[in-house]
Amino acid sequence: MKFFRIFSALLTLILAAGLSSAAPARPRVIVSTDIGGTDFDDFQSLVHLLVYADAIDLEGMIASPWGPARNRRHHLLDLVDLYARDYPNLRTHSPHYPTPAHLRGISKQGGLDSADLRGFGARTEGSDWIISCAKSADARPLWLLIWGGIDDLAQAVHDDPSIKSKLRVYFIGGPNKKWSATAYDYLAREHRDLWIIESNSTYRGWFMGGDQSGDLGNEAFVSAHVKGRGALGDYFVTIAPKIKMGDTPSLAYVFGAMPEDPSKDSWGGHFIRAWERPRHTFDQAPMAGDRVEVYSIVDLVYRPSGATPADPKATLIVEKQEFTGFQASDGAWHFLFSPKDARTFSYQIASNHPGLNGQTGAFTSVRPDPARAKTPSRRYPHWWIDDPDSRWREGNEQGAKTVSRWRAEFLRDFAARLERCRTPAPRSSLR
Repeated sequence: MKFFRIFSALLTLILAAGLSSAAPARPRVIVSTDIGGTDFDDFQSLVHLLVYADAIDLEGMIASPWGPARNRRHHLLDLVDLYARDYPNLRTHSPHYPTPAHLRGISKQGGLDSADLRGFGARTEGSDWIISCAKSADARPLWLLIWGGIDDLAQAVHDDPSIKSKLRVYFIGGPNKKWSATAYDYLAREHRDLWIIESNSTYRGWFMGGDQSGDLGNEAFVSAHVKGRGALGDYFVTIAPKIKMGDTPSLAYVFGAMPEDPSKDSWGGHFIRAWERPRHTFDQAPMAGDRVEVYSIVDLVYRPSGATPADPKATLIVEKQEFTGFQASDGAWHFLFSPKDARTFSYQIASNHPGLNGQTGAFTSVRPDPARAKTPSRRYPHWWIDDPDSRWREGNEQGAKTVSRWRAEFLRDFAARLERCRTPAPRSSLR
């Protein structure tokens, strides 16, 4: 009898272990989004996030900076209100959908503007929340999906570098990088041990290329599978009548079979180890013949002559977009920029400093030689970037085909998820 009790207890433990291994823990996720900025895709990606929220442990939604100072947390709360209308139906499909109250509690305001030349500044509600979640007793890594500026991450690791070992970062770079060039520059300079996927162009495969036949076209999918799918689906349509969702590959990535190994295939793409992070400093105004690597950091340095005004200000203007210049302690002015395309960029400087105002220049951005992929940097052991192999290029976008190849699969899955918003699960499947 005693043997039977011991055997029974052991069998229970074995079965429990087996069940545990068959049902892996949901990934912990924080999303940092420049919602309400210059693009509509964050709103679409948040709709996607919310209908998949039962498949993750969503621990934070942070409204991040993209340029001009503005409080945008209210956009997150507006999305939660829409989710609350669909929640009764969603809940019938899975008990793991978070309550609207939980989502409101984890919606935080991040930085209101981009970091200064240091790459960090004052702590924010968002950066403190990243630290708090990372320092919890949970042994699982914390996935930080960055859909806008990377400033809150830079602030968090500056304030508490010990959290880096718990973080797994997927950064939608490209155009977002130019709005947070100082913060990115700080991370690449001072936190080379950070585990990060830098997706500068791979993410574009979500809306470029792949199978766009029939109802899988960017506009056709929205009319066929999004419109009329609950409050969230109808809201998606009002944002734009076509798919962009450029931030969504970051979430799709964590659902992959081996997210700890970015070289493996997933709906969010595959990546390669990064070579040295490209940075180009010009102490004199560059000309169109000067070449820089696409997505690199370009540092334009000026040491103007003449009297400095009492409150000096200077702005770099590139293609009608404005980027703040910063004066360093040695008096030099720095203007940081990151080109998102392979072509020639021209700029001018507007300033109340007579030695800066009206200065002009140009440089040409080029794609990296694919051979660079053969020499990953030892200084960046956990830094991953777009695969430059021409096999994975979608148009001119490196790595985008590592996402677009799965288009039919991830869109069909999204369509099924959206049906949950308007239709409760059959009574027999309620849990």
